[in-house]
Amino acid sequence: MAKEKAAAKSGGKAQKKKKWSKGRVKDKAQHAVTLDKTLYDRIMKEVPGFRFISIAILIERLKINGSLARRAIRHLETEGLIKRIVHHHSQLVYTRASGAAGE
Repeated sequence: MAKEKAAAKSGGKAQKKKKWSKGRVKDKAQHAVTLDKTLYDRIMKEVPGFRFISIAILIERLKINGSLARRAIRHLETEGLIKRIVHHHSQLVYTRASGAAGE
């Protein structure tokens, strides 16, 4: 009798089968993949003022594609508007150039 009760508690046939929770689906991001004049102007105006600049930050804030973010960072660095802090493999970390954002 005790064995039957223990089997019922530990997950025998009498117990209901575990139901899996519904997986949450993340919405597909609609990021810009081409650079137009308005987006270029926005990048040139806003990004040099950011304290911390990385590819992920540009993707998040400007809603642009990763390859576009890499090109924008490269362009801003050649213009002298941002300064490189760390370059470790593919993780590029930049900051605003001294004097660029009214410092």
